[in-house]
Amino acid sequence: MENKTKGKKQRVLGKKFFSYYRPYMGLFLMDMFCALVVAAISLVYPLLIRYITNTVLVNYAPDAAIKVILELALVFVGLILIEFACNYFITYKGHSMGVYMEHDLRNELFEHFQKLSFGFYNNQKTGQLMSRLTNDLFNITELFHHGPEDIIISLIKFIGAFVILMRINVKMTLIVFAFVPPMLIFAYGFNILLNRAYKKNRVKQAEINATIEDNLSGIRVVKSFANEAIEIEKFGKNNDEYVESKRNSYRYMAGFHSGLTAFTTLITVVVIVAGALFMAGGDVKVTDLLTYLLYISNLTDPVKKLINFTEQFQEGITGYERFLEILAVDPEIKDKPGAVALENVRGDITFDNVSFKYADANEYVLSNINLDVKAGEYIALVGTSGVGKTTLCNLIPRFFEATQGSVRVDGKDVRDITTKSLRDNIGMVQQDVYLFAGTVIDNIRYGRPEATDDEVIEAAKNANAHEFIMELPEGYNTNIGQRGVKLSGGQKQRLSIARVFLKNPPVLIFDEATSALDNESEHVVQESLEKLAKNRTTFVIAHRLSTIKNAEKILVLTGTGIAESGSHKKLMEQDGIYAGLYNLQFAEQ
Repeated sequence: MENKTKGKKQRVLGKKFFSYYRPYMGLFLMDMFCALVVAAISLVYPLLIRYITNTVLVNYAPDAAIKVILELALVFVGLILIEFACNYFITYKGHSMGVYMEHDLRNELFEHFQKLSFGFYNNQKTGQLMSRLTNDLFNITELFHHGPEDIIISLIKFIGAFVILMRINVKMTLIVFAFVPPMLIFAYGFNILLNRAYKKNRVKQAEINATIEDNLSGIRVVKSFANEAIEIEKFGKNNDEYVESKRNSYRYMAGFHSGLTAFTTLITVVVIVAGALFMAGGDVKVTDLLTYLLYISNLTDPVKKLINFTEQFQEGITGYERFLEILAVDPEIKDKPGAVALENVRGDITFDNVSFKYADANEYVLSNINLDVKAGEYIALVGTSGVGKTTLCNLIPRFFEATQGSVRVDGKDVRDITTKSLRDNIGMVQQDVYLFAGTVIDNIRYGRPEATDDEVIEAAKNANAHEFIMELPEGYNTNIGQRGVKLSGGQKQRLSIARVFLKNPPVLIFDEATSALDNESEHVVQESLEKLAKNRTTFVIAHRLSTIKNAEKILVLTGTGIAESGSHKKLMEQDGIYAGLYNLQFAEQ
């Protein structure tokens, strides 16, 4: 039963593997035809040489022999030209086909990355995911291109050489080909060892990529703590492990190459010794022995192709398995059949007995949340760290799925709404602002890619960002560097607010948007946020309680749910949790 299931799985994987050839079938077939022609021509050369030495030079008069030899020289030239054209096509167009297929694979994997939920990325390293998009795919496409090509050339040469040599001398041919089964057994054994080694290499290479990405992304933190030596030691350890895994694979590769080379040399020796013995007995002519020696390359060349294919197969299949591992990850959050688009949004948000816990956790982050927010209301969420303020807000755009209960927008369960239309109507401003490498205008336009320059500038003005942008070297066309490193925290935050202004959503979420800013920047950003929040349903997660004193409703979250609710004045009069937090913060100032 297990073998049946495994066989079915392999058939499915094989079917998907070959499906990538479909868009380029014409190019693939032409590539295979050229490979066949090249292999066939390599079989013709020794036959022509045998014809010259065995027939022309022996049976023809000198003048006639010269004429035939010159005619055959033209045939040789013609074959060389055909061979050149076919090899050129294989190298140029064949490799191009591989690049096209790599392009398709990379698009498919990248698109799948975009579908995966936050839960997936919480457990992954960026560098390892990048490795799957680059190194793994390159090896897969090398297999796509060279695999069938190497197989067809090897088979044509091998079978063709066997048939031709059998016609020359059966005994000698059988002696030579008796070495083939041991070669195949030897190759199969090392095949298994190489497969394991290459899998380990992929893992170690991905770990190195993850370490590099992590270090370079946090290089400012590294330098601020003067921990360069620690990072070098950490990288050195990963690098040493990678070298060890590569060294192990090279050990198997060395045995593989050396063994097969020894077999091919042995075949040459056997041909010479057996040929000499048969010649002594009068069973083989000198010209036939010459033909055998010429055909040795047609036996050893397929072996080299086999070596090449085996290496490509191990690396390619290992990469393909890792590729499929990611494609097999099902997005936790996806549109269900019949999901409808959210249109004409007012902004009513309802939490109906909502509880939430992470998939790998036992304890609930949120428990029994009941909340009814009317369109245009300004709601502030406060509480100690870890009580689920951000998690609660993340349930609205459906970044995570409620474990129990339901979240509704304008009366519709978010699970019944398409995720794109839902998120198109929600704007988020977070503490940790992410700006893309590029220009100011590109980053603001990310809020609405089709927006005009005038609309972008208007959004920047609303976010109090226009003035500082115009002071930049190239204004809106200034390159802000990776993650906006050339800007201050307040400037980056105002760009993120401008981005949301441009998006113009009816629902807003501010996740501690000013907590990392100095007082002056906080004042400017707070002014921008209040302008943005006007007439929109707004959720504010606040660290500095002074920024939410004017909120219509303040919710105090604890581990058991919403403990307090009301205006700043009302909650201060209650002298409960909120009052305690506020007085503590005020006392610290």
